[in-house]
Amino acid sequence: MSEIEVITFGCRLNAYESEVIRARATEAGLDKAVIVNTCAVTAEAVRQSRQAIRKLKRSHPGTPLIVTGCAAQIEPEMYAAMPEVDRVIGNEEKLSAKSYARNFLKDASRIMVNDIMAVKETAGQLLDSFTDLSFGSRTRAVLQVQNGCDHRCTFCVIPYGRGPSRSVGAGVVVAEARRLVEAGFKEIVLSGVDLTAYGADLPGRPTLGALAAQILKHIPELKRLRLSSIDSIEADDALIRMIAEEERLMPHLHLSVQAGDDLILKRMKRRHLRAHTIDFCNRIRRLRPEIAFGADLIAGFPTETSEMFERTASLIDEAGFSYVHVFPFSVRKGTPAARMRQVPHATIKERARVLRTKGQAALSARLKRLIGSEQDILVEKTGIGRTPCFATVAFEDKGFVAGDLVSVRIVNGDERNLHGRVLKTAPKEAAPALA
Repeated sequence: MSEIEVITFGCRLNAYESEVIRARATEAGLDKAVIVNTCAVTAEAVRQSRQAIRKLKRSHPGTPLIVTGCAAQIEPEMYAAMPEVDRVIGNEEKLSAKSYARNFLKDASRIMVNDIMAVKETAGQLLDSFTDLSFGSRTRAVLQVQNGCDHRCTFCVIPYGRGPSRSVGAGVVVAEARRLVEAGFKEIVLSGVDLTAYGADLPGRPTLGALAAQILKHIPELKRLRLSSIDSIEADDALIRMIAEEERLMPHLHLSVQAGDDLILKRMKRRHLRAHTIDFCNRIRRLRPEIAFGADLIAGFPTETSEMFERTASLIDEAGFSYVHVFPFSVRKGTPAARMRQVPHATIKERARVLRTKGQAALSARLKRLIGSEQDILVEKTGIGRTPCFATVAFEDKGFVAGDLVSVRIVNGDERNLHGRVLKTAPKEAAPALA
């Protein structure tokens, strides 16, 4: 039996690719290895990966240890210099079975990392089963439809780890989505590095909205479709229409916002201004009143004054964010932001705390407004499920299993979760087929 352990750091796309790595390594006949799929979004993520590598080698003596992912792509020599590491594989190579073939691993150089900026295609990675892709259960699958980024935000190193923007053809995406539904998954999350850039590199330049429409048209059995983080300034008309009219497209959008002050946004080299974010949220809320918005926000970007920070903090209320993901600014070597005037670490830490506190208050207020409503939840594990707007609901267990759809009445809640009373269930369907 294959003993391949894949340790994942970072985003949902990395989680998806970790399952591809496992499948390709098994396909290649690799019977024993520890593979660390790294993240480069912050210096802390890199530090944690290095710490994990040392710990993993101590707990797996004699087992080959392979490092891959964005941090390995950007700084392969750093990882190769670690005595615990046997091989460093790039972000493109990690998705190929030949990278894990025993004879190839034996004969290859210590570093197997190509020029990611020269990669022109993202292949659809068809998977027969999932072991750790879903959000705390095996009911929700992540489907990669796009990779890379053509933008150059001044704080970000990810384009150098992921390469240029490239999309998976709609036909391949629909085929994989169908396989997932046939395996029993009720919900699929479309994922990418710059998801709303989808299709710009394909013939005819199809959009993300057009892709979502194709999936739901050709797979009527799919109960729920979600989007991972999007850039609101790139949201196309077809996507807006889908949000307004298609109930199976879930009413929850996570936005790549980063800041609420226009000068900071310009220094970040973002393509939107504060008013764009507020106007977008208000427009979508008019079309889909029940929608929930999440946002990524950076605390303590270089040159940020207290007044600039207050504009970011107040954006949580003005745009109506319910789920706030806060990133304390982290210097990434080689980025323009690293050369700007830095905010003191203690100030960054305090501003991150303030944003998280405001975000928690906003979530609590939204959950309170849902009390008394009827919600269809997707069961993730015993007694726990998610509403269409991604709120967590605890309910009395009556033998439901992951993947069941259950209607509940929300009776009360606390700061982070709702509590519901079961009303009825959807017809039973087969559970996902898992390895």
